[in-house]
Amino acid sequence: MPAAAWWRGALLLASLGLAGCASTHLDSDGREVVAHDIDMPNGEPETVRDLGELRYTPDDWPEPLNARVLLPEGDDGSLRPAALLVHGGGWRNRTPDDMEAIAESLSRRGFVTLNIEHRFAPEHRFPAQLHDLQQAMAWLHANATAWRVDTERVVGVGFSSGAHLVSLLALAGSDGPLSSPHGGEHARLAAVVAGGTPTDLFKFDDGRLVVQFLGGTRAEVPEQYRLASPARQIPEAPPPFFLFHGTWDTLVPVDHATDFYQALRDQGGEAELFLQHGRGHFLSFLTRGSAIDAGLDFLERQVGRSGQRRDR
Repeated sequence: MPAAAWWRGALLLASLGLAGCASTHLDSDGREVVAHDIDMPNGEPETVRDLGELRYTPDDWPEPLNARVLLPEGDDGSLRPAALLVHGGGWRNRTPDDMEAIAESLSRRGFVTLNIEHRFAPEHRFPAQLHDLQQAMAWLHANATAWRVDTERVVGVGFSSGAHLVSLLALAGSDGPLSSPHGGEHARLAAVVAGGTPTDLFKFDDGRLVVQFLGGTRAEVPEQYRLASPARQIPEAPPPFFLFHGTWDTLVPVDHATDFYQALRDQGGEAELFLQHGRGHFLSFLTRGSAIDAGLDFLERQVGRSGQRRDR
């Protein structure tokens, strides 16, 4: 890392640590955000229709995978945004149960939500998991008319390994080498909320989870590490990102978030950083309330609610 960038990151972390508050929320200009409310429009959906678990993969997919789909009800009948949600678990376990409460909150804000399963390492190595997300996006597009989805307003939400996959989809899932064979325009995301995100896999010391996910160590498969690192796949003008991260995270250290936040801004992207002081990896998710509220507000500012398309 260049010396100037190191000192910039060190000064940022030092100033945040001295703040002594429960959280610090920075906008794209590096200024602290003061909490604010978003006006609730007339006709906001008050009920949610649960379609249950639906298979989103074709018959010839290596493994059958399901998505839990929620549709907002009680709106004005116009096109509405959608959200793809991906759970954490080190790319090897956990279920969409972890993201269920967030999916319901999004649906009550007028988003169609897809809370998906994906294949697990080590049986399935990267980029299999990214292919699953790309297929889920293709399936969403195929159902867009029936569910009244505006396909230009699809966002991604994830935590930990799920945030890694959503971030990679947003940055490299529609263009470049990772877009083949299952990506393309249908895989494009309009904005992302990502928590506890592993953004540069070269930063890990060849631990078991990452080695099993990528199929080798950094020395053995360096190209896999490069392709699988969101921080190394940032294009010019990336989509907007809202990042939240615990400052005491030892599983995914906080510099994954602070460095990524700066890198997105350096490439002309809009990014916000919500640091949860005194919280580790799992506690930052279990006590995510204010971070998620701020993240969902961020998504509404990016894509609007049902019938409120934002021109960018």
